[in-house]
Amino acid sequence: MAKGMREIKRSIKSKQNTKQITKAMEMVAAAKLRRAQEAAVAARPYTDKMKEVISSIASGSGSSKHPMLISRPIKKTGYLVITSDRGLAGGYNANILRKVLNTIKENHKSADEYAVFVIGRKGRDFFKRRNIALVEEITGLSDSPKFSDIKEIAAKAVQGYVDGTFDELHLAYNEFYNAITQVPTLKRLLPLGQIQSSGEKADYEYEPSAEEVLNVLLPKYAETLVFSALLEGKASEFGARMTAMGNATKNATKMIAELTLTYNRARQAAITQEIAEIVSGANAQQ
Repeated sequence: MAKGMREIKRSIKSKQNTKQITKAMEMVAAAKLRRAQEAAVAARPYTDKMKEVISSIASGSGSSKHPMLISRPIKKTGYLVITSDRGLAGGYNANILRKVLNTIKENHKSADEYAVFVIGRKGRDFFKRRNIALVEEITGLSDSPKFSDIKEIAAKAVQGYVDGTFDELHLAYNEFYNAITQVPTLKRLLPLGQIQSSGEKADYEYEPSAEEVLNVLLPKYAETLVFSALLEGKASEFGARMTAMGNATKNATKMIAELTLTYNRARQAAITQEIAEIVSGANAQQ
């Protein structure tokens, strides 16, 4: 009995240590989530203004014939997948990777029909384990990424479409709604189609020409959309990790309570047995 009680006590101590770690990770994730949300909100005005200018140019005569705005027969598809470098975030990585893998299996018969770009160590390892070749990968991003961190992979993915390496480009990431809800999203990034800007349109003068400005802005706009998705993904990652660590803390608390109850019952049983033995011994001497 004493041995069993020692094991229970050791298990309680282990669960208490785990609870301290998960509680700390939950608090850290909550702080990082707030900063990630602020970064995502701060990036929106730039994206919106660029969309407004592109919409104004594209609505002019002849400008909408830019290759990034026009659909073409699809022979090969590109996928840019955004994941995290670390785990312990619930289904954050598993959900989006499963969605991409199922899409690839359903829509493509051979590896020649698709190309994969990956941001994040979890995504890279996932595809490599399944022998899916990666065109480009990037890992080790900070918790507060900058546009320069992903500019190279975003530019390469966009250029692959412009060069005709693939005929459409899809962006896969977790769209952030709140700390509890993150939705795995797979949306077409290129071709952009007809861009419509909300609100009143301003009149612009372009130098040297509207077409030249469009040629420069469209790739940058597509790259900016990738960066915006990355910021959404970061907020989703921290939200998912905060929720996962919160649930782990609650589970640890519940397990500690159950083990403590078991320990107290075992202790009470041991004391009762000792009293019974003492009484029996005293009766035997009479």
